[in-house]
Amino acid sequence: MATVIVRDETATGRALDEFPLPGLPERISARELVRLRVREEVARYNAAPSARFSGLVRPVDAEVALNGYRMAAVRQIDWERQADIAERAFERNAFVLLVGERQVEDLAEVIDLTVDPIVSFIKLIPLVGG
Repeated sequence: MATVIVRDETATGRALDEFPLPGLPERISARELVRLRVREEVARYNAAPSARFSGLVRPVDAEVALNGYRMAAVRQIDWERQADIAERAFERNAFVLLVGERQVEDLAEVIDLTVDPIVSFIKLIPLVGG
């Protein structure tokens, strides 16, 4: 079993947040890794719901806020729905997934977590007018 450090970073490489994700198989698809990451962050939020959600993708009915999302109402979030949103966001290039220094380009790609335990997610911000 492997433990990875999930890190959210800016495009310049500055770490915004990180947390361990233990008990993973040594080899895992990018899709499974994204879904497990989302499941963990939603479980943490649901354990202590608040008006602010800091996660990979925006929950339904939430507004973009500084370093996260403002919830319209404090409520439980469905992790599977969030994971589906995250998969679609990856396909639209809304975020980049790096394992070590290597970019993962396909959700079907199998990742060897023993090579590098740092997994970085970089949210991309669309350019205005572009």
